Amino acid sequence: MAGPHGRGAGSFARLLRERATHEPDALAYRFMADDESAAEITYAELDARARAVAARLSAATDGRPDPALLLFAPGLDYLAGLFGCFYAGVPAVPAFPPDPARLARTMPRLAAIIEDTGSDTVLTTSDIAPLLADWLATALGGRTPRLITTDLADPTDAPADALTDEGPLPEIRPDRLALLQYTSGSTSLPRGVMLSHAQLLDNSLEIARGFGLHQGSSGGVWLPPYHDMGLIGGILTPLSTGIPVTLMSPVTFLRRPLSWLRMVSRYGVTVTGGPNFAYDLCVRRAKDADLEGLDLSGVELVFTGAEPVRADTMARFAERFAPCGFRAESFYPCYGLAEATLFVTGGKPLGGWRSVSVARDALEAHGAARPAGPRERSRSLVSCGSPGPATRLLIADPATGAPLGEGAVGEIWIDSPSVADGYWRRPKDTAEMFGATTTTGDGPYLRTGDLGFVLDGELFPAGRLKDLIVVNGRNYHPVDIERVCEAEVTGIRRNCGAAFAVEDDEGAAERLVLVYEVDPAEEEQYAAAVEGIRRAISMELSVPPYTVVLVRPRTIPKTSSGKVQRWLARRQFLAGELDELTRWQAPARPAPDMTTSTRGN
Repeated sequence: MAGPHGRGAGSFARLLRERATHEPDALAYRFMADDESAAEITYAELDARARAVAARLSAATDGRPDPALLLFAPGLDYLAGLFGCFYAGVPAVPAFPPDPARLARTMPRLAAIIEDTGSDTVLTTSDIAPLLADWLATALGGRTPRLITTDLADPTDAPADALTDEGPLPEIRPDRLALLQYTSGSTSLPRGVMLSHAQLLDNSLEIARGFGLHQGSSGGVWLPPYHDMGLIGGILTPLSTGIPVTLMSPVTFLRRPLSWLRMVSRYGVTVTGGPNFAYDLCVRRAKDADLEGLDLSGVELVFTGAEPVRADTMARFAERFAPCGFRAESFYPCYGLAEATLFVTGGKPLGGWRSVSVARDALEAHGAARPAGPRERSRSLVSCGSPGPATRLLIADPATGAPLGEGAVGEIWIDSPSVADGYWRRPKDTAEMFGATTTTGDGPYLRTGDLGFVLDGELFPAGRLKDLIVVNGRNYHPVDIERVCEAEVTGIRRNCGAAFAVEDDEGAAERLVLVYEVDPAEEEQYAAAVEGIRRAISMELSVPPYTVVLVRPRTIPKTSSGKVQRWLARRQFLAGELDELTRWQAPARPAPDMTTSTRGN
C-alpha cells in the first residue's frame, strides 16, 4: 500500500485505487447540501464511480488523451468526474458552470477556457446538459462540444480490461499531464496551468506536512472545487493522507456564512480555512444567537491565504468566536499560487500569526521594510511562514533579476518540485514566467508576479507587482487604498471596490482611480460616500484621487472565486462600460499664465 501519506503512489489514480483496496469502507468525502443534509461516499464507492466515468470517457474519445472540461455543481458527481479523468489518463479541466442568472458575466470566461483548451469534451450531469448545449452553442458560434453525462454511468461498467476490479490501472507516468488549472484571472485573462500527476501529489504532501495532518485529522471545506485552494487543498490533500473531508458549496457559504462554522462544529472538523474575506463575512453576519451550541474547540488549524492576510481580521474573528472555543493560535497564514500547484510557504501548526509594523514611507518610496518609528506612518504585514525543505524562495529585483537581501522588497521567485510545467499553448508566457534566472545565472525560477520580503526566514507578501500604482514616484498597493476606504467610509460595499491607475493625457504620470459598489440611494448619500473616499485616502495615504466612481451592486468584475479583477475594472472604466451611479473627477489644472513672470522676488 502507498502508506498513510501516499508516498510512492505516483498519481492520485493509483492512490485512490489503493485506498479502495485496503480501506474500502472508510469515509472518503461527505457533501453537505444547502439544507444541511449530507451525502457520503467511501473509497470503494468513489473508485467504482470513477471507473464507470472513465469507461464512458474512453469510449467517447476513442482513448485520445485530449483535455476534458468538468462542468458540475459542487458535489459527489464532480469528484467522480475528476477521478474518472485521472483513471482514463485524460487531463481534467475544472471549470465553474455558468450561472443562469449571470450568463453575461460567467459565459465569456467559460467560452475562453474552451477555446484555449481546444477541447471537444465536457463532463457534466444530466440536469445541466440540455442547458449547457444551448448556452455553449450560442457562446461558441454554433459549435457544441461533446457532452458526457456522468451521473448516468453504470458503476458496473469498466473501460477495457485495464480498470476491472482485478486488473491493473493503465500505466500513467508521474510526469504526464493530469490537470489544466485555469488561473483566476484577477490580473489578466485566465491561463491554463499545466500540472502533472507528480506535481499534484508532491504539493498535497507538502500541505499535509506543513499543516501537520495526522490520522485523527478531519477536513472541512466550502471553497470552490474548481480552483487550486479548494481542489488541491480541500479534495486531493485529504486523500493523500487518508483523512475524511466534509465539503459544501461556496454558494451555501456566501448565502449563509455561519453554515461553514456549523459544519465544522457538527462534524468535528479539525482543519479548515479560506481567504481573508471569509472571516470578515462571518464576523459581520454572526449574531449572538448564532453562537449558541457552536463548538469550535476541536479546531486545530485554520488556514488563511489566496488574498492579503490581515492581522486585524484574524483578531476580530478570534475575539468574536472565542466563546465557542476558538483559539487564536489555530490561525495559519500561508502563501501560494496556481503556478506552484498551490502551497509554497506556511507557518507552524498552532503557532498563531506574526505581523510586523513597517515604515510606510520607506516601503513605498524605497522598497525597504524597516520597523516604523513612533511618529512614522506604518503598515502592518503578516508573515506567511517559510517554504518546505524542497522549495527555494528568492526575493529578486523584478527589473534586473538581482537577488535582494533580507528586508528588501522585490518579486517573489520560486523553485520547487511543485512548480508547474508552464501555461497551456502559451510558450512565450511560459518562458517569461517559468524561466527566470538571476544576474548570477541561478535558475530557472517561477516569477510569481507578487511582491514581498523575507525577515528571519519568513515570507511577508506585500502586494501584486502588476497592481502597483505609482503616483509622484511613490509605490502604492491597491489593497492598502481599498482597506483605508472600507475602514473609514460608510455606504460602500466591502470587498467590492477597485483601486487602479490610469495615465494622464500626456502619458507622463499615473492618476489614481477608485471604483466602488454602493446600494442605490439619494444623491446626497452618493456625494457623502465620494467625499469620504477622497478624504480618507488623502489623509491616510497622502495620495489625492483623480476620479471616484460609484457603481451598482454586483457590477464590479470578479473572478469565480470572488477576487476583484482590477485589470478588468480599469478596462471597463477606460471604455466607459461601468454601470455608474455617479462620478467625481478632479478639476483640470489650469494652464500656466505665460504672461506672468515666474522669477522670484
